[in-house]
Amino acid sequence: MAAFDTTRTTYGATGLTGRIGAIIAATAAGISQWNDARVTRNSLSTLSDRELSDIGLCRGDIEVIATGKNL
Repeated sequence: MAAFDTTRTTYGATGLTGRIGAIIAATAAGISQWNDARVTRNSLSTLSDRELSDIGLCRGDIEVIATGKNL
């Protein structure tokens, strides 16, 4: 005798379309973060050592500031 559980809800379950959308959204977010870090890195790299010192940074801080990570 077979029994089927029909009381389960599909609330919160994502189908194939939802998963593909999540992958695309995550990829777009990653590209956006990479581009923001690239622009910040390039902008700070054009400053002189004196200008960096005026804002409380040194050349070694550029990568930390650009990526937002503590190395």
